[in-house]
Amino acid sequence: MCLIAASADRAKNLLENIKVWLETNERLHEDFPEVTLPILALERITNRQKGQKHNGVSTRIEWAADKIVLPTIEGSTASGVVISCSGMKGSDIRGQNHARADGKVVRPQLVMVDDPQTTESAWSPSQSQRRESILAGDVLGMAGPGKKISGLMACTVIRPGDMADNILDREKHPEWQGERTKMVYVFPSNEKLWAQYAEIRADSLRNDGDGSQATEFYRENREAMDAGSVIAWPERHNVDELSAIQHAMNLRLRDEAAFFAEYQNEPVVETEGEEMLNADQIVAKLNGYNRGVVPISCQNLTMFVDVQQKALFWMLCGWETDFTGYILDYGTWPEQKRLYFTLRDIRRTIAQQKPGAGLEGAIYHALEQLTEEKLSRLYHREDGLDIKIDRCLIDANWGQSTDVVYQFCRQSRFSGVVLPSHGKFVGASSIPFSEYKRKRGDRVGLHWRIPNTTGKRAMRHVLIDTNYWKTFVHARLAVAMGDPSAVSLFGRDETTHRLLAEHLTAEYRIKTMARDRTVDEWKLKAIRPDNHWLDCLVGCAVAASMEGAKLFGTEFNTTRQTNRMKLSDLQRNRK
Repeated sequence: MCLIAASADRAKNLLENIKVWLETNERLHEDFPEVTLPILALERITNRQKGQKHNGVSTRIEWAADKIVLPTIEGSTASGVVISCSGMKGSDIRGQNHARADGKVVRPQLVMVDDPQTTESAWSPSQSQRRESILAGDVLGMAGPGKKISGLMACTVIRPGDMADNILDREKHPEWQGERTKMVYVFPSNEKLWAQYAEIRADSLRNDGDGSQATEFYRENREAMDAGSVIAWPERHNVDELSAIQHAMNLRLRDEAAFFAEYQNEPVVETEGEEMLNADQIVAKLNGYNRGVVPISCQNLTMFVDVQQKALFWMLCGWETDFTGYILDYGTWPEQKRLYFTLRDIRRTIAQQKPGAGLEGAIYHALEQLTEEKLSRLYHREDGLDIKIDRCLIDANWGQSTDVVYQFCRQSRFSGVVLPSHGKFVGASSIPFSEYKRKRGDRVGLHWRIPNTTGKRAMRHVLIDTNYWKTFVHARLAVAMGDPSAVSLFGRDETTHRLLAEHLTAEYRIKTMARDRTVDEWKLKAIRPDNHWLDCLVGCAVAASMEGAKLFGTEFNTTRQTNRMKLSDLQRNRK
């Protein structure tokens, strides 16, 4: 049998518990001495296992961190039983087998899966999907060709649509025969008395009490307060509580969202912002074009590079003049060669590509290599025309990379195409870009501006109102395929874009009002997922606006207002 948990360390902890019970549980020793006596004889000295014998025959006992083999004893029903453990990675699960003393090679016949998802993976549609695939393929295929396997899984639903929620759905996964257990199957019907109980308990706790006054209130009204309730485990409650229903209601009062997720397996659906797109809706917007092929209607190509310490995230988009957009290609430098990864677990890093260089040198080298690869290339359009990237913006917001980004943009042989960019959080209480006083030499566009600069970083750069442009690109993603100003993704395989969809849905918007105006303020979700390709799409859209793309109804008056003066007035002023 194989124990499987969310991580290898967690699985080893489960196996360690079994080892402790085999060593210390007196009842097991009474019932199965043929199993426990050889284990006790080791005295926790694992080097003894290879030489251990019973009646002159080797017991072949194994006692390791990730695998135990019970002693081979003639007549024992547990003779040679193997218990292994593994984390939720296909490479750890596949190919498990064990050769017995009689030469027979056995493979797992039973898997016991314990909480196979983490909070992070539950919030990630692609991670959830990957773990479901591992269960269906690697786990249930452990028995080998022509063999069946049994599986048991204890899981907790963390959020709607996560792996546990899907596995428990018999329509989606009938092979798992899911049962959704709850602490409370029917809540008490007398809501008024429980509301009074909640007030008494909260008042007691606020005043350094222990809630005993609420318990007395419950004791006096218990029959009425219990009426209508159906509880799963009547004996489950703390010593200072009178019943399991009181215990359940206390847990619900402490944190209702956590109670419904952890104890009811029915997590509350969270609403973050209005009309937010989800990952499934985004990956469904496929246009069928091959990766990197430019549709015939595209007039401009734009690129954005998001600079991070470990890697550069980049995106290439094609645009029609009415802001119909096509995500043509995206990725990282260096390329990760994996369908799913996060910034935290990136394996191929910028530093590895330039050994001996410092942080700035490694970033400069990465920008040099990426721009040489992308900006010097001719992209093939459907009508046979080969076109190049018109504008490439490079994120200069990360403090440790700002100077090197400016240096690179000045010295690059593509200096006429690349431009540093700074995203600005312009909230409802901030001064909007439209109210900034325009100076001579400034270039102003739709919620972006290029100030005329002097000083240490005497190079032009673009400032971007990120709140406005995140709303803008999400609105484009929401436009139906075929309609003007819709943004779509290359290819025909939704799986290819799962990670991209996570980046694009990593933030949510909150409508905020201040200074007589309402603004969508965008915030990262609580688990702080990666959002780098969202920043890239925003940057590509801004670059398209800089190159002349316009959405009907959002035209921006870029004509600079000047006060006209008569020649006679000018001469008078000079005098």
